[in-house]
Amino acid sequence: MNRTVEVLRIILPVIVMLLIGMLCRRKSLISRAGVDTLKKVAVDIGLPAVLLHTFASSEYTPATLAVPLVMFLVCVLAWALGRLLGPRLGMTSRFIPFLTTGFEAGMLGYSLFTLLYGTGRLADFARIDLGQVLFVFTLYKVLINMGEKDRPSAGRLLKEMLLSPIIPAIILGVLLGATGLYRAMEPSGAAALLDACTDFVSAPVGALILLSIGYDLVLRDIPWRETLKASGFRLAIMAVLGLGVTALFRLLWPEQDWSRAVILMFLLPPPYVLPVFSTDENQRVYLSSVLSVSTLITLGGFILLAVIG
Repeated sequence: MNRTVEVLRIILPVIVMLLIGMLCRRKSLISRAGVDTLKKVAVDIGLPAVLLHTFASSEYTPATLAVPLVMFLVCVLAWALGRLLGPRLGMTSRFIPFLTTGFEAGMLGYSLFTLLYGTGRLADFARIDLGQVLFVFTLYKVLINMGEKDRPSAGRLLKEMLLSPIIPAIILGVLLGATGLYRAMEPSGAAALLDACTDFVSAPVGALILLSIGYDLVLRDIPWRETLKASGFRLAIMAVLGLGVTALFRLLWPEQDWSRAVILMFLLPPPYVLPVFSTDENQRVYLSSVLSVSTLITLGGFILLAVIG
């Protein structure tokens, strides 16, 4: 019975917030503009607070640098596999390679990881995420704009990265942690004050994100055949690469268990921002459909992880 209660304690908050989000859409309790505002609050204010605290309080080892580099290269490999194999499997959308790489950690991953495993191992997840964040904000944007008239310059990409609150929060957190400044602040109580602020600001992040995801989960008019094909293709690539990354990390750092963070990361859907890059309405519908189905797959995997512990 205790195990059942523990599983429900993890799963029910997710289901409840998704249902509340769906109810808000059906009953028009919140407008589209309102949901977009909630997303911005969660991603631009709450999530940077999570990352600042996570990186500031982390222990810094060779893995701190190696793990993000591995993940960056894995994201490049996933894109290449999508580009190479997608057309051979009859998937003609130019966005297929971008559906097979990148992870929606900010809008979904951190919330689910914290619900499953708490904040004690969140630094492992954040290190893995750092590599794919750098990929999405740099090479991913360059590649996705190569098919459009507006090709961003390196300066513009750098400006977008620095204007995003997430990257400065990561940089500040790494500086506090890697220099030992955060530990030096502990005797005086300054570190505890910083923790109190970041914990308070980040507290509603999970609920806001899950509510917005529930709001956007519209399964009507989905082109199921094409959508399931693309979602299954991504899932197959993620399964292979996830097993490879887990094996590599186990070989390089046998004293540390990375499997939980890797499994959840590779279960996540592609970046939710992807439909924004399409100027074709049909492609936007297709991309939104794949993201919706991929999110449901992620939630199904989350429930399975909660059940098996």
